[in-house]
Amino acid sequence: MPIPGMPSRTELVDHLVRTRIAGHVATPRENNLSHYRQLANGDRNYWLGLELGDRWSDEQDVLAVMAERCGVSDDPEHRYGQDTIDPELTVDALERLAARLRKAADGEQRVLFATGHPGGLLDVHRATAAALRAAGCEIVVIPDGLRTEEGYVMQFADVAVLEHGATLWHTHSPEPMRAILNGLQAEGRPLPDLVVADHGWAGCAGRLGIDSVGYADCNDPALFLGEAEGTLQVTVPLDDHVTSPRHYDPLTAYLLGQAGLTATG
Repeated sequence: MPIPGMPSRTELVDHLVRTRIAGHVATPRENNLSHYRQLANGDRNYWLGLELGDRWSDEQDVLAVMAERCGVSDDPEHRYGQDTIDPELTVDALERLAARLRKAADGEQRVLFATGHPGGLLDVHRATAAALRAAGCEIVVIPDGLRTEEGYVMQFADVAVLEHGATLWHTHSPEPMRAILNGLQAEGRPLPDLVVADHGWAGCAGRLGIDSVGYADCNDPALFLGEAEGTLQVTVPLDDHVTSPRHYDPLTAYLLGQAGLTATG
């Protein structure tokens, strides 16, 4: 389904399950539990730019939030094999995200887009940015010359990404977002009113007090904990890298339709 055609909620749920964006996802249960454990043990690589302190040091507490907000199995004895994302929770979160996008459009706010998963989510962000620009928002242009230890912080099709060796890079690090926000301040430019992102890009912005919304997979619990604590406004549960990025088009169409925004292609 191309972006201009908005699916119904039922059609979108069916599509999410069929393409494994939700439902029986590719990420195995053992990988999910390993990440929950490492977050609970204080490994900051799994905190995605948030400051969690010792509030989530019990792995079972993390699992409970992920069951509630993402839809993974809440059975602590289920340790191997298939795990799930509840597609109804995905659509619920998309509708919350749409409400925040509508607020941004109504206020003609400054919005920054970024992704650590360019192979899956780049076009979701690009299309959302284009729709918000058409509605009167300012899409933040990042400063030139930014870099982190991993590579260069670039912007393609209105979306900030990490570039390394002439390749767009998958990263969970908060450092690219930190570089952008520091760069904006150094140039005397205002910070965004809203960040739409994923991974450490979203977590870093939320931790610094900027309205932040993000997409997250079932093995990345930090952003769900951030929403539970109020640090992030919305976290949308989904598999963030399925077999084709075109599978996300109906999701994007539904999001923009719910927000009352017009897709521009």
